[in-house]
Amino acid sequence: MSDQRTANPHAIFIPYPLQGHLIPSVQLAIKLASNGFTITFINTQSIHHTLTKSSTTTQDVFAEARKSGLDIRYATVSDGLPLGFDRSLNHDQYMESLFHVFSAHVDELVGNLVKYDPSITCLIADSFFVWPSMISNKYKLLNISFWIEPALILTLYYHLDLLKKNGHYDPLDKFDDVIDYIPGVTSIKPTDLMSYLQAADTNTVVHRIIHKSLFEATKKADFIICNTIQELESHTIWTLNHMQPFYAIGPLFPDGFTQELVSTSLWSESDCTSWLDHRPPKSVLYVSFGSYAHTSKHELAEIAYGLVRSGVSFIWVLRPDIVSSNDDALPFGFEDQVKDQGLIVPWCNQKTTISHGSIGGFLTHCGWNSILESIWCGVPLICFPLLTDQFTNRKLVVDDWKIGMNSCDENLKVEREEVSKKVKDLMIGIKSNEVRNGVKKVQKTLQDALGKSGSSQTNFNRFISELKVKMR
Repeated sequence: MSDQRTANPHAIFIPYPLQGHLIPSVQLAIKLASNGFTITFINTQSIHHTLTKSSTTTQDVFAEARKSGLDIRYATVSDGLPLGFDRSLNHDQYMESLFHVFSAHVDELVGNLVKYDPSITCLIADSFFVWPSMISNKYKLLNISFWIEPALILTLYYHLDLLKKNGHYDPLDKFDDVIDYIPGVTSIKPTDLMSYLQAADTNTVVHRIIHKSLFEATKKADFIICNTIQELESHTIWTLNHMQPFYAIGPLFPDGFTQELVSTSLWSESDCTSWLDHRPPKSVLYVSFGSYAHTSKHELAEIAYGLVRSGVSFIWVLRPDIVSSNDDALPFGFEDQVKDQGLIVPWCNQKTTISHGSIGGFLTHCGWNSILESIWCGVPLICFPLLTDQFTNRKLVVDDWKIGMNSCDENLKVEREEVSKKVKDLMIGIKSNEVRNGVKKVQKTLQDALGKSGSSQTNFNRFISELKVKMR
């Protein structure tokens, strides 16, 4: 590295422009800056515009963080599309732009940053980007890949060639065989693979991104940082570590869990605290299907009527674009029907809501952030996976860690009778104690990992030490 560069690392950090990726990326940036890093954090102009529109955030979303003495700088870059383009409802066009166009804008910005600030030593980029090895090589930067999902999923993407060779991908035509040949994975059913690996059509832009980023580019990184916990995926992580430097440093939360220095919400948040304050402890089911995946009106109706039949109080976060139409997502008159039983809001602060004492369960799409947050608060889960990693995350929750249950078992179709039964089982039934005891054990694993001598803190310290050695 150049003599002009400082002893402390200066990293350009570029998160993938989706809320589920942004949340842990912001926390990692703060954690690194709290340990001596200088961070130049780069959002897309679209994400920045949405953040500032949904909150009172200033033009620099890290302004409050800097007041705490953190050296986090901020910049934006075009993703190649106009600000007014609807990225949620035009998913494939958005992905095409990130695949083909975004790298040129990043290349120009990184080139200018490095030119005027020779202290920059590292590029931290989300593992789903296809260009980090090319740009880091061009500007002589260390290439740090940030993986926001479980290590299990990265391992499966790493071994697409083995899955294809054995008939479990492109196409998936062996549904009954157990997959037991992937290094670091004891066994997994084909139906527990990520949705993209189960797809009949593998010629989509997302599949091209997966092949280019996870099967090829991520393997070239100098380091991989992962938002998981060593003890929960020890065999998988041990195997990955024999391939390249891999550091499990999760869960990535603010020090006070709900005390966030940076807004990461792309929607205005409703405050549910007052409503929750009037409910008994552990009596309310929290329902949310995340920030990105879509579902059908039929499935939402079955869940809605299942909640009514259960008689359990609930808060349901139902974002406006969850169905790809302009129609109301819920059956006509449903909100009036449940006004004494439930609260329906377009969005809320999930950490604040799920940590409230009246929350006793979480009906979730199985996004990784939601799973980690639920475990941290000791809240068991009902799993309703919709997309991508969520099917594999469900396996971890229900089959491996036994901290939740499936929303549907036999016919794999969500039906109101089964939703009602599962909600009652989780909240007040015989199985309730079993999953609550399970989640308490895993909750302690997360807490211990972040302790001074815990695995995540130890791995984080080791990463910094080994990074500084490589900078010399």
